[in-house]
Amino acid sequence: MKILVINGPNLNLLGKREPDVYGSKSLDDIMGRVKQHGKELGVDVESIQSNEEGALVTKIGETSGKYDGIIINPAAYTHTSVALRDAILACKVPCVEVHLSNIYRREEFRHKSLTAAACIGQISGFGPMSYLLALTGLVSHLKSVKKNK
Repeated sequence: MKILVINGPNLNLLGKREPDVYGSKSLDDIMGRVKQHGKELGVDVESIQSNEEGALVTKIGETSGKYDGIIINPAAYTHTSVALRDAILACKVPCVEVHLSNIYRREEFRHKSLTAAACIGQISGFGPMSYLLALTGLVSHLKSVKKNK
């Protein structure tokens, strides 16, 4: 089983950017832990990060037939990108949206996710653990679907 973790704009700045909101771990630290957790669950995890919306849309479009699931942190594009939403729906690969912070406890404009409804679930507010919870949930969902076929 292969899972792709997609990280959106400014997540390359984790560890330096607003540590009171996003914590002190770098994206590399977080993705290293996610990949280790994937090994524990018996799945391969790959990750990418881009600040460019089009690159993220293109990568999502390439997932069908290559990956069993997607975990996405669209970052700021969560609230603005119909293109990401459409790409998630079009690829037909189960996807979980994840956020380090609780977007519902932040500024009002962050309360609306355009991408969440295209996903099987959303996890936010648990810092780096949000990714681990998303991976555990996604793998469980995929195994359940496979078992019931």
